[in-house]
Amino acid sequence: MKLLYANTVGGENTVADALEQSDACDQLDDEGKAFAEELFEGTRTHLERIDAMISAHATGWTFERIAKVDLSILRLATFELLYRDDIPEGASINEAVELGKRFGGEKSAKFINGVLGAISKAKD
Repeated sequence: MKLLYANTVGGENTVADALEQSDACDQLDDEGKAFAEELFEGTRTHLERIDAMISAHATGWTFERIAKVDLSILRLATFELLYRDDIPEGASINEAVELGKRFGGEKSAKFINGVLGAISKAKD
């Protein structure tokens, strides 16, 4: 999520650049870094479809109004929901809600849960 946020607000950094600039680098072993890179690159590769899904299911919100932190969380979780069968949907949604509580605003967790719930139903 931090990598996506840094990329959203800071430009076109590579995964290595974003990891180096954040504290996430210190907290991950090689396997964790590889997994983070897979999620980051996968999300960026499918960003057009991911953003379309978020936009379609963020009822009452224009895409531009979504806070950048919430958008980063939604992008990551939407990638997991759409493209990562090895990650249970419930785990993706729950982790996204927890990230919203930790890094987002007062209503982020509820918003994230609602959007991801709608995306989960729509994709099936």
